[in-house]
Amino acid sequence: MVDAPETAEGWFSLHDFRTIDWDAWRDAPERERERALEEAEAFLADREALADATEGDSAAFSMLGHEADLLFVHFRPELDDLDAIERSFESTAFAEYTERSYSYVSVTEVSGYVSDEYFEDPERVDAGVRRYIEGKLTPDVPDDTYVCFYPMSKRRGPEHNWYDLDYEERAELMSGHGDVGRDYAGKIRQVIASSVGLDDWEWGVTLFGSDPVDLKDIVYEMRFDEATSKYGEFGSFYVGRRFPPSDLPAVMAGDRVPTSEHGDGDRGRGENGRHSEGGHHEHEEGHHGDDHGDTEEEGDIRDELEDLDVYAGQPHGEDVYAVVVYSEADVDGLTDEVEDLAESFDHYDTHVRTSVYEGDAEHAVVSLWDTQSAADTAAGFLTDLPEVTRKAGERDDGWGTMGMFYTVKPEYREEFVDTFGEVGDLLADMEGHLETDLLANVDDENDMFIASQWESKEDAMDFFRSEAFSDTVSWGRDVLADRPRHVFLA
Repeated sequence: MVDAPETAEGWFSLHDFRTIDWDAWRDAPERERERALEEAEAFLADREALADATEGDSAAFSMLGHEADLLFVHFRPELDDLDAIERSFESTAFAEYTERSYSYVSVTEVSGYVSDEYFEDPERVDAGVRRYIEGKLTPDVPDDTYVCFYPMSKRRGPEHNWYDLDYEERAELMSGHGDVGRDYAGKIRQVIASSVGLDDWEWGVTLFGSDPVDLKDIVYEMRFDEATSKYGEFGSFYVGRRFPPSDLPAVMAGDRVPTSEHGDGDRGRGENGRHSEGGHHEHEEGHHGDDHGDTEEEGDIRDELEDLDVYAGQPHGEDVYAVVVYSEADVDGLTDEVEDLAESFDHYDTHVRTSVYEGDAEHAVVSLWDTQSAADTAAGFLTDLPEVTRKAGERDDGWGTMGMFYTVKPEYREEFVDTFGEVGDLLADMEGHLETDLLANVDDENDMFIASQWESKEDAMDFFRSEAFSDTVSWGRDVLADRPRHVFLA
């Protein structure tokens, strides 16, 4: 008997496909249609806001083609959670106008093909790899996205039988299969869920992307890798467009969704489209917590910095979304890895740039994107880089800031480095200061990155309000080619 790879399971998944009885809908009195829409909107909004659970995610999609009109996708920690969701929807007036055309039950899964070491001793696995795996097990749904879902199995035929291959051969084939997926980092988010013993196929694959052509392209390219061409078998493909619950009336009226009125927000969503107080997600980077006073204070300090001609942005930056990981790998080897990854990222319009900044003890990899969903997807690949120790914003000790876009005029570079040393001596004597590091872009020595760590936010704010910082900013106007940006991190 050949060896079976170990697996780890995460959240359970329900894909609930519905067709609309359009004749019954058109014949229903207006007051009944209004009641049905109100109940369905409330049901979907509560599911997305996780009124029924502490973890998970839900989303609604308008589907194309004859196979379904609507798709409701739910991820939850327990199978019983999905059972309750199914039955609670059937209790709505809207359900009377729908019929289930298809459904799929599965559980998110990663296997030993990803990392044998994860199953042998998870604590020894690189932190970045561990976060990548855990992210695969607890997925969320991007807000502004198209969906493609299909079930699949591995072939068990007389000529090609996946389950007769030895483990090493299967692992090699899956590695090549994964290389294709990595080429779509920043464009496609993929959720693989096992349905062995749960549904008719072996896996359910859900692809999310902001461009439907990308959904077609990744499936097309994967058809040519051997793991798929010889051993893949597929069911029907379903494609649709996400819409917020408040747009359900527009869907039923035949209007384009998401509507301009509701396309950028939804109940239970935060400013970047992530779940806020009613949900389960916080910013991956940025201020953590729900204290409104903290938000006001951050706004105050940003206003003060703006008066000093220092752009402070938002937690992710107003015009770009930053993902920063730190690595203790050899800088040359790390740079080679990042250049390969950045080359793949460059295929996507949402990618701004990805660079390595060299430090003393560890180096920073900074990846900038135009959209939150693209940055979130890229984070999974960045944390898979060698010897990643952490992602910015994940330290437990204190509060941090990142000074980005310090572009120094070449003739002032030496002076800038010397002055940073003097400021570092000053910081060392400041109450609450833990450490500050200056890192330089390996491809452009005049592009600087400053990372500081403080015991508390108040300590950092005291420094930003200090005369020493004001003097430094005034001096910087002469030596910097552009305004720096300070990104605040919990």
